[in-house]
Amino acid sequence: MMSRRGVIVALAVVAVMAAPACARRSKAVPLPPLPAPPQPPPAAVTPAPPAPRATERVEDLQPAVPALSEDSVANRSLDELNRDSPLRPAFFPVDSADLDESGRSVVSSNVDLLKKYTQWVITIEGHCDERGTAEYNLALGERRAVAVKTYMVSLGVAPDRLRTVSYGKEFPFDQAHTDEAWSRNRRAHFVITAK
Repeated sequence: MMSRRGVIVALAVVAVMAAPACARRSKAVPLPPLPAPPQPPPAAVTPAPPAPRATERVEDLQPAVPALSEDSVANRSLDELNRDSPLRPAFFPVDSADLDESGRSVVSSNVDLLKKYTQWVITIEGHCDERGTAEYNLALGERRAVAVKTYMVSLGVAPDRLRTVSYGKEFPFDQAHTDEAWSRNRRAHFVITAK
């Protein structure tokens, strides 16, 4: 039997003899170049809302409501309806879930549309400005959404057509850190979720 040293020497001799043989057999074959990674499509850029003039009020910030005909509603997808939504947001005062006169007027107009399009189901999103903790703003956003739902039900909309959700300060409409931006972010936003 071979000693341990003899086994190691034998293995070393075999390795030295095999190395040149392996080197002669293998030729370096150039690899084809890797294709360039696919480029993601460019992201859609949502234009920022225009900055309000010093004399503007929150009520003046309401987006224009597009005119709807029966045919345009029937032929539009939910995405299209929500992109150019006929439902306007209702704005709230600081730290409040109470609808003021302007907010009630907006919600009443939205109720008129829901009475006309009885198949629509909507989600009322409660939003807040960036001030305050996440927990506080989620609770305030929920109170805002529920206040709007309660008012809409009192005006004759069936409760099973209305859903509520709070996003707190997570999805601001206006990214600026100004009083005007904060007033735009304190809102109940309406999304048509079924038609």
